Formats: sequence, structure tokens, C-alpha cells
Amino acid sequence: MVGDLCLDEYIVGRAERLSREAPVPVLEFTRRFTVPGAACNPALNLQAVGGKATVVGVVGDDEPGAIVRRSLQEAGIDTTAIVAESGRATIVKTRVLAEHLFPQQVARVDRQERGPLSRRTAAALEAHLTAWVPKADGVLLSDYRSGVLNQALVKHVIAAARGTKALVTVDSQGSFAKFKGVDLLRCNREEAAGFLGRQLVGDAGYLQAGLALQKRLGARLVAITRGGEGLTVIDGEGEGHHIPASNRSEVYDVTGAGDTVIAMLTLALCAGAPLFEAAQIASVAAGQVVRKLGNATVTREELEGLVG
Repeated sequence: MVGDLCLDEYIVGRAERLSREAPVPVLEFTRRFTVPGAACNPALNLQAVGGKATVVGVVGDDEPGAIVRRSLQEAGIDTTAIVAESGRATIVKTRVLAEHLFPQQVARVDRQERGPLSRRTAAALEAHLTAWVPKADGVLLSDYRSGVLNQALVKHVIAAARGTKALVTVDSQGSFAKFKGVDLLRCNREEAAGFLGRQLVGDAGYLQAGLALQKRLGARLVAITRGGEGLTVIDGEGEGHHIPASNRSEVYDVTGAGDTVIAMLTLALCAGAPLFEAAQIASVAAGQVVRKLGNATVTREELEGLVG
């Protein structure tokens, strides 16, 4: 698992009244909790259903960074390849939730770090990747566009995976060009439309978009998530499959649904599943996590119960 790491912070309070100072709710604090976010979330999903994840990424040499590493370790994830860069702040995303019948997000504050990595940090990441990629069944690149997955590091991953059994999969937020030659690219409809410069309409539109991405990026497989419409996948023969959403009515929080999709796709493909079957599993898993609050994961027991 390679990518941008962050700490997701949730501050929850009961909505008591409107402020006299501005038309906003006044919340009486009830609780605060944190979970590892961004590229940590697919790793947690992988681990929760029986995979074995190692995270390669960067945090700051600070308390939020220490919390990220400790939380991942408690989940059984290997954190020895996480580099703490002095002078770099760990990304923290704070969500404020108003609690009534159920918590509702009313505000979000991001403490973002998008600066380039130091040469020492970049070299350390490359050394970790050189050591870990040949041992892996898959390498999942999770790009939140916060500086870790730069062109040089992506090229290093692809080169390290060449000639090994490692499947290279990508969850990108629109910066597609640097991921040429990967095994699987996952994106959502807005990202695909922005890159291709056209709207995606209907199954045929998604199929054509997937084929265009496949051709322009040299990706063997493509997956485009479509929100409540499910997802479209294009296999190595250029054949498209449309998988409907497994849950369209009980949607509580869509945070992290894309992370779940790429995690399940990667793990199922590494286990030898064909793309269509992997996409069905991913759809079911995503349908389960949107029933939960925040960056949630699906458990192995839940998944077994849902897919039989």
C-alpha cells in the first residue's frame, strides 16, 4: 500500500441551538475520535478481510503521525516502511458532526501538506519499495495528490514490479498520466470525464470512456465507479461489464467507499478472481461501508455473509 497518509479526526456534538453570532448551530461537545485516513483506509480494508498489508508513505514527526502509525499497528498492519519527515506536518482532516438522531457532518477543516518530499525522504521510500515490492502479491497506489506519489516514485514502483508477481493497481484522483502502464486504474466518473474532456452518459458512454482510458494509459484493466449506478469495468480483452450498486437506499456516509472498491478489487485479483467477479465483491463491500460512519471498513464476516 503506497500513497498519501493522513489522520481523520471526528468531533461530535449535540446540536443545542443556533448561535447569536452567526446562523450556525452551536454544538455541545460529546466525543472525539480519530482513524487513519487517505491511503491508510484501503490498507485497513485489505487487512480487515484477511489480507496482509504493508504501508509505504510519509507522515510528519509529530503526534498525529504517531497516532497514524500506532493505529495501523493495532490493526496488524506493517508500518516499518512509513517515513517520518522532520519539518513536515502530518495531514489532518477534521470533520465536525452534529448529533441528533444520527451524526450529520456540518463542517470540515483540512490541515493539508502538499509540498515536495525531501531528497532524503524520497530516497528512503524508494529503498523500502525496492525491498518490499518483489515480496508482494500486489502494490496498491493511492493518490490523494499530497506529494508522495510523484512521477519519479511511480516510475520506481512500476520498474520494481516488472518481472515479479506483483500486480500494480491505482486509485487516482485525476492525475492519470503518471500512471501509464499499470495493471488496473480505478477512478470515479467525474475524474474520468475531466481527463477525457467529455461527459459519460449511459452504459455505452462508460464503456467508451473505459476503453479510451485503457488505450491512452496502457492500463490492462480499468474500473470507473458510478456512485448509485454501481461501476463499470473493462477487462484485458476490451470487454466491458456493468455492475449495479448493491445498496442504493441505506446510504449513511459515502466517505471511503472508493477506497473500499480499490482494496477489494486488488485483493480479489491477487487471489486469482476474474475482473467481473472481483468487481462484484467490490460493489458488495462498498455497499456495506456506506452504511457506516466515516472511513469505515467491511469485515471478513460481513463480506462472507453478503457474497455467500
